Amino acid sequence: MARRTAPPQRALWGGLPRGGLGAAVIAPGTVVAVVGPTAAGKSALSIALAHALDAEVVNADSMQLYRGLDIGTAKLTVAERAGVPHHLLDIWEVTEPASVAEYQRLARAAVDDIVARGRVPLLVGGSGLYVRAVLEQFEFPGTDPVLRERLEEELAAVGPAPLYARLAAADPAAAAGILPGNGRRIVRALEVIELTGRPFTAALPEPTPYYPSVQLGVDLDTARLDERIATRVDRMWADGLVAETRALVGRGLADGRTASRALGYQQVLRFLAGELTEGEAHDETIRATRRFVRRQRSWFRRDPRVHWRDSADPGLVEAALRILTDAAR
Repeated sequence: MARRTAPPQRALWGGLPRGGLGAAVIAPGTVVAVVGPTAAGKSALSIALAHALDAEVVNADSMQLYRGLDIGTAKLTVAERAGVPHHLLDIWEVTEPASVAEYQRLARAAVDDIVARGRVPLLVGGSGLYVRAVLEQFEFPGTDPVLRERLEEELAAVGPAPLYARLAAADPAAAAGILPGNGRRIVRALEVIELTGRPFTAALPEPTPYYPSVQLGVDLDTARLDERIATRVDRMWADGLVAETRALVGRGLADGRTASRALGYQQVLRFLAGELTEGEAHDETIRATRRFVRRQRSWFRRDPRVHWRDSADPGLVEAALRILTDAAR
C-alpha cells in the first residue's frame, strides 16, 4: 500500500482508553454500523469507537474489498488503523466481479467470529446495499450465466443508454437509483427482472433485522463536504493515484467489471487511454464523487433507524457513545 499522510480528522480517536466502555454501552451480539457518504469521516469515528468499545472493524466499502485499490478508496494504512483489527479488506483481485451475496457470507462470518470472541463488531462503509446485506434478512435472486452473457454482450455492443431506457420502462424506481452510465448495475437489474418476472425493486425486501444493530450516520453540510472531497482528490493525485492505477492495469484492472468503475480509477483509466487529459481526469473525479455522495445520502437518509451526527462536532465520539448507551437500555 502506498505511503500516505493521514488527514487531520483521522486523529479523532486519540486518548480514548481501549476497552474501557464496551460492556457498559453495547448489548452482547449487537452490531454497530457507521455509515454515511464518502469523505464524511466514517473511518475517524470507527477508530475512535473501536478503542472505546474494544471493537473490530468489518469493511462495508465495496471498493476496499479489492487488493491494490488503496489510494483512490482512501483505504486506511496499517498505521492509520491504530492497532484496530480490520476485516474484509483486500480480499479480491481487481479482475473479480463484485458479488454482494459472497460479501454477505464473508461479512457475517467475520461478525459471528468477533461476537464469539466477546468483542464488538463495527460495520463501517458507505456501500448501502452491502450494509443492508449484513444487517437484514436479505436473500439475493439467483443468476443465469446465459442471460447475463447476453445482456453483457448487448452492453458491449450498444453501450448502457439503450439498456437503461429499457430498465426505466420496466422499473422506473430501480432506474431512478442507478446511474445511467453504470452498465454493471443496469445489466444486473435487467437480469433480475427477466429471471423473476417482477421489478428489480421488488427484490429488495422490507427491512427485517438479522442482527441487533445500532446505525450511526456521519455527514457534513454540503459545502464543507464538497470542499473535503476536492481536498481528498488533490491528495489522491499527490499520493500517486496515477502510478497506482498504471500498476493495476498490469494486473488486469481495465478488464475488471467492478474495480475499473471505482471512482478515481475509472477517470485515470480514461486518461491513460487518451480519452481525457490528466487535469480533466482529476476534475471529473471530483464531480463524480460529489454526484456519488448525493446518491449515498439519498440511500441512507431514507432509513429512519440511522442516528445522524455532524462529523465536524468536537463532541462526536461522546455523542455516538450516548446513542449506543441509550439503545442498550
